Amino acid sequence: MKIIAFLGNPGKKYARNRHNIGFIIGEYFARQHGISCGQKKFNALSGNGKIDGEDICLLFPQAYMNKSGESVIPALNYYGLDVQDLVAVHDEIEFNFGRVEIKFGGGHKGHNGIRSIVQCAASADFHRLRFGVGRPENPEIPIADYVLGNFLPEEMVKIEELLPRIDEMLMDVIKKRD
Repeated sequence: MKIIAFLGNPGKKYARNRHNIGFIIGEYFARQHGISCGQKKFNALSGNGKIDGEDICLLFPQAYMNKSGESVIPALNYYGLDVQDLVAVHDEIEFNFGRVEIKFGGGHKGHNGIRSIVQCAASADFHRLRFGVGRPENPEIPIADYVLGNFLPEEMVKIEELLPRIDEMLMDVIKKRD
């Protein structure tokens, strides 16, 4: 079994923020694989299903980003899973907009959601799907304000175009393909 945690902040106010790309990707992924995520467990919205014979739990933490680990770790514990059975999907300011990569392990690079998971799990040994949101063009704009800002309409169009490829990338992790 794998848990895929789509990181973001709860509430309509944050729905199209850069920091919520995890939720945006998760909504698409859940629809594509017919998994309903309306169950309230682990201070998260979750849903379980099978994808190509693999048991999957999709998790949308409902605590704020900096408390993501408080939802993810109880879910891992409930299912008797190790942190290596986790895939966290999140924004990445170090990548230009639209660059998407899978990585295993490593530091949190200042990402508060990943930092929370690493602290709660006492391990960084899990997969991450990192979606580049870039940095603000104006260096005077604080990073927090930038990631809590909404995607531009043209960025949302590009995200829609990238979602099928992202789905394939997540499927590769689920199926343990490299």
